Amino acid sequence: MGAAYFYHLTQRPLVETLTMLLEKSLANGWRVALRGTDPEGLQALDRALWTFSEDSFLPHAIAGGDRDADQPVLLTLEDGAPNRADCLMAVHGAHVTAQEIAALQRVCVLFDGHDPMALDQARGLWKRLKSEGASAQYWSEESGRWEKKAET
Repeated sequence: MGAAYFYHLTQRPLVETLTMLLEKSLANGWRVALRGTDPEGLQALDRALWTFSEDSFLPHAIAGGDRDADQPVLLTLEDGAPNRADCLMAVHGAHVTAQEIAALQRVCVLFDGHDPMALDQARGLWKRLKSEGASAQYWSEESGRWEKKAET
């Protein structure tokens, strides 16, 4: 049974934290589904993942291609994981279910701590998932480094 890790972003931008988590996931041998909520947001993440570092590479694609099943990281708007993901990363308020958490190694929910709507969405998701019996952890970077603050 997996767990949901909620990442409350207050110090670093989404792309910086996302690339760190993606690199760690790939190093673990996991395939990742990166779920967003709008095509423009996924396009922006796609561009950022290609250019975030001159000395690093994150193999990825946007869902809808002929080789979705082969992608180590697949950016998608849809539920499910055509790339047989071990890990789901949800951004921009993307939908997550307790069933996904139970079926995957890890689910990461990244949200902007400076956006009141994103905070409300994350709190609502945390409460819903807890009420459905999902395991969840809350991670904060308030101190300047990532620290686990709560677990259920």
